Amino acid sequence: MNTESTNGTPNPKPKKSGKKSIKNILKQAAYEAENQEFIRIRGHLKEKLNPMRYEHTLGVSFTCISLAMRYGYDLNKAELAGLLHDCAKRYDESEIIKKCRNKGIELTENELNAPATIHAKLGAWMAENKYGITDPEILQAIACHTTGKPAMGLLDKILYVADYIEPRRNRAPLLTEMRRLAFTDLDEALYQIMKGILEYLNESGAYIDEMTRIAYEYYDAARACRLEEAASAETLGELKEEIQQYDTGKQNGKNRRKSTGRQKRRRYQNHRYP
Repeated sequence: MNTESTNGTPNPKPKKSGKKSIKNILKQAAYEAENQEFIRIRGHLKEKLNPMRYEHTLGVSFTCISLAMRYGYDLNKAELAGLLHDCAKRYDESEIIKKCRNKGIELTENELNAPATIHAKLGAWMAENKYGITDPEILQAIACHTTGKPAMGLLDKILYVADYIEPRRNRAPLLTEMRRLAFTDLDEALYQIMKGILEYLNESGAYIDEMTRIAYEYYDAARACRLEEAASAETLGELKEEIQQYDTGKQNGKNRRKSTGRQKRRRYQNHRYP
């Protein structure tokens, strides 16, 4: 392609497509709007939560982002779930129950016996109706972050684990081990945290919410299946290795017999035709 004009001077570079420029402008505008929304939510939470609760919220949010990076989940959704998981904690337990009833949020007898878990339900409602969150994965993760549930999705697990291991936590048992485990085996970290919480509740004589127990039993069974599958895979691998060694040994034996036969024939020929 000729890049010079007829008088020998370089032609000006062709202008970029207007469509591409508009696309970039829209993309940048969406990015900036998204950042502004995060800033708005953080600012609102800072006003409504007490300082320690707000610091915990930031810690959970940042930990959710880190786990999302590790396990390939959407970073923005993970951050939103972390930011809003305790948005209802601006109220005390009696006020949370009252607001749930006023808004038609169903509470079971089990939940009323374990009121510390109920802020998750009101928090999911507030995330949708006060903060405009419509993504069902975010709302579900907030709703189950206190008790867990069977068949949790990836964001459910990320938020549940992040709530336990975030940097501001300092009294939960086995924190160092759980923080390390969370980034190597999320399912095992989830199980161990559930197990530790259930043991603590049993030892302290506290009431155990039914969903907390159901979730633990589900993941205890799931873990047993994983261990059984791993053991079967290991046994199968050992068996394959033994078969391979046996086959290799047989082949080596055949090769040795062939070699011995050739050597005998050569000796016979040498003896017969010196």
